[in-house]
Amino acid sequence: MEDISPSTELAELHVHLGGSVDPAVMWEIAHAQGIRLPTKDYWKFVDLVTVDSAKKKSFEGYLALFHWTELIQSSPLAIERSVYQTIAGAYRKNNITLMELRFNPMKRNRGGEQDLDQIMMAAVRGIDRASLEYPVRTGLIVCLDRTFDVKQNEILLEKAVHFSNRGVVGIDMAGPAKSGFRYSSYSAIYRRARKEGLGLTVHAGEDEGHDSVLEVLRHLEPDRIGHGVRATEDQKTMEALEKSGAVLEVCPTSNLNTGVVKGIPELKRIFGKLKESGTRYTINTDGPEMLRTNLRGEIRFLIKNGILTASEAGAANRDAFRASFVR
Repeated sequence: MEDISPSTELAELHVHLGGSVDPAVMWEIAHAQGIRLPTKDYWKFVDLVTVDSAKKKSFEGYLALFHWTELIQSSPLAIERSVYQTIAGAYRKNNITLMELRFNPMKRNRGGEQDLDQIMMAAVRGIDRASLEYPVRTGLIVCLDRTFDVKQNEILLEKAVHFSNRGVVGIDMAGPAKSGFRYSSYSAIYRRARKEGLGLTVHAGEDEGHDSVLEVLRHLEPDRIGHGVRATEDQKTMEALEKSGAVLEVCPTSNLNTGVVKGIPELKRIFGKLKESGTRYTINTDGPEMLRTNLRGEIRFLIKNGILTASEAGAANRDAFRASFVR
């Protein structure tokens, strides 16, 4: 079987901090902060914050896992250690030398108890510490949230802009769908972010249908789209995606485990459509520890199942380096 050499440097663009820290480290952080967990059994805790592929979760069930990881990471010390451990682990396990790490600082400040600037500075310290030890270029992406109101998301944008000279490279729109939410409400925020030199990405075409991809292309004009796999269900959407030049951040194991993609045959169809249209895509984990995967494993899985050739996987990796917001 063809494969990518272990010495090949990899880039990962779609990684959520809440799903990227080793459960053992999360366990230590929780106890150091005196957080009361629902179990005193470590192995039950692992089951609490990870996805077992044999017991697939719904999309909503997957998002619910972040309740605990975000709570545990809700302090400057916890954020610094989480960022450091994620970057260090990515390099040691997968030779990832370029990483974009995304998180929502407002979901780490315990409802306003913690200062957002302190949370952001802690994330920057985590990057600085990791950069001293490992040859990894890292950028932070600040996640806006679909369940927040516009005012809250404007505050998050201001933090992204303020720390753009300290490692923040872009913004994202993430979180569960909310009744009445419209991407068009955030056109001004995305225009401001672009004007300030930030990269633009947004979750779409995952839990929502292909029409969500059309909406973000029309109103937010992102450089990249998180997931975006549902776009392949509609020819008009695929044509708009190709015309826009937006790059997809595809997360195979994540989509399979949450039921967004129903199985390997559907995953083959999705990648077939992307290759047929010429749409550029990158391979990502979404959250390696939470999903019990890693980037090299994702690539190996795609090659083993005949979804990509080693050459195509290599091209996707090179596209990740080119599409990165890290400069």
